[in-house]
Amino acid sequence: MSEHKEHQEEVQDQDAAAAQEATREEAAAGESHTQEAEGDLSLDDQLSAKDKQLEELKDKHLRLMAEFENFKRRSVREKMDMMKNAAKDTMTALLPVLDDFDRARKAADDNDKGDLFAEGMGLVYKKLYSTLEQKGLKPMETNGEAFDPELHEAVTEIPASSEEQKGKIIDTVEKGYWLNDKIIRHAKVVVGK
Repeated sequence: MSEHKEHQEEVQDQDAAAAQEATREEAAAGESHTQEAEGDLSLDDQLSAKDKQLEELKDKHLRLMAEFENFKRRSVREKMDMMKNAAKDTMTALLPVLDDFDRARKAADDNDKGDLFAEGMGLVYKKLYSTLEQKGLKPMETNGEAFDPELHEAVTEIPASSEEQKGKIIDTVEKGYWLNDKIIRHAKVVVGK
């Protein structure tokens, strides 16, 4: 889909360049034609010819501006459509996991076996986790690490049990995640002081 979008942008750029070149050529041709005819015409005729040429150029300019505005609107609309559907691949990959959750819940309701349900949930969790990893999601390792405000959000500070734990993360309240080497959620942590 990315290749298709790049191809569309390339074609649109070529169309815009061709339209500009055609306008330049028409203006140059009109100017040379006017210069040839000016030698034979009176000042009033030359002035009316220039006025006519000016009106033609204004009309062409307005048309070009309208085409450009349409191009901008179309580009914005295509980008909005692409953003709306950007998560489609991820959602499609997660549908089997959702199906597994539904089956596990139904099996637990039918059998009333808590151990079986817990085992099923463990398997579904592993499948969800591996699916998200395939899409580029990676959890941050935080416990025992030095606190970094670029990566972590300190929820609270507690007294450290040893000198080594000062300024380090004691506990993780909420995991942080990377998506393709970009932070999508900072880790919420408890820091030793």
